[in-house]
Amino acid sequence: MYLLTTTAAQSLEMRLIEKRSKDGTKRKSKGVSFQSEEVNGDDNSDDEDDDEDIEPPKNRYARRQSVCAEPLNPDSDDEDENPVVYPKSDDQRKRLNDAVKNILLFKNVDPEQLNEVLDAMFEKKVQPGDHVIDQGDDGDNFYVIDKGVFDIYVKIDGQDKLVGAYNEKGSFGELALMYNTPRAATIVATSEGVLWALDRNTFRRILLKAAAKKRRIHENLLENVPMLKEITEYERMNLADALQSRKFKDGDCVIKQGDEADCMFFVESGMASIRIRNQDDPTEEVELTQCTKGGYFGELALVTHKQRAASVYSVGDLVCAVLDVHAFERLLGPCMDIMKRSIDGYEDQLKKLGLGHAELR
Repeated sequence: MYLLTTTAAQSLEMRLIEKRSKDGTKRKSKGVSFQSEEVNGDDNSDDEDDDEDIEPPKNRYARRQSVCAEPLNPDSDDEDENPVVYPKSDDQRKRLNDAVKNILLFKNVDPEQLNEVLDAMFEKKVQPGDHVIDQGDDGDNFYVIDKGVFDIYVKIDGQDKLVGAYNEKGSFGELALMYNTPRAATIVATSEGVLWALDRNTFRRILLKAAAKKRRIHENLLENVPMLKEITEYERMNLADALQSRKFKDGDCVIKQGDEADCMFFVESGMASIRIRNQDDPTEEVELTQCTKGGYFGELALVTHKQRAASVYSVGDLVCAVLDVHAFERLLGPCMDIMKRSIDGYEDQLKKLGLGHAELR
């Protein structure tokens, strides 16, 4: 059975929207990509798809052959918009917070924006057999699952085909709102359930613009990383899409020497202190160097497949763009030789500090 993923589709649609917003041209609609992998509903997958490789199932959009994305300006002023507020009990608010915390689109908004989005979401209860959305309809809402099981159907050669399911978590309906296309699938409740819905205008005004801003910030950051000068624009675009921002306060331990490695870090703002334990006195740490905007750390353990060789602490407020190990292995292959050569530089620093016996390789 083919199952639905959303992260790759979100990434693709963001690129298409930005391109169309700049040139104003119309192109044929492209369909959702259906991949043979588990539907986990938390949108933390790192799948990336080339938009030129995606082909829609036959006869999907017979009644509407061409669409054009609405202009999206991440810097436009929305102060004239009247926020929508649906009152919620403390229990409803908690359930809603739990439902959205692992959804990719919500990771790009600041706390104030998140509160505005949660205020604007309304509860929708469903019964078995209810159609939440139907393929081919115009999109009105984005949905987050609070509870319930939902089947995913796509019409192929005139027949509805079951291609996957959401089980108690996940989100759907964003593609029609992002790209101004008809619904790409039919979602049917198979149990009693509760959904949280967000109207189209609020979705685009807050969530979509926040994602576009985040992507642009990360692209600008990566353009100034010397190690990445040799990668293509497309590779840099994929890398920017895979990054997630993480904030640290003064003195926070970002990574700990000896821990297992699962990600690397690019410094967006602030300063990080990289330190190594003195093997003669394990209670003492020696600072190797400091890392500022455009610098990176944490790659060494991913290259050598060993435990963390140093600890990193934030000096003041620190914001890092984090790349997990799976995206690292997939996206930074062209830079692997450069990172391996940097080990020599680290070893030279250790020797100057009298710590040349520390093992990095």
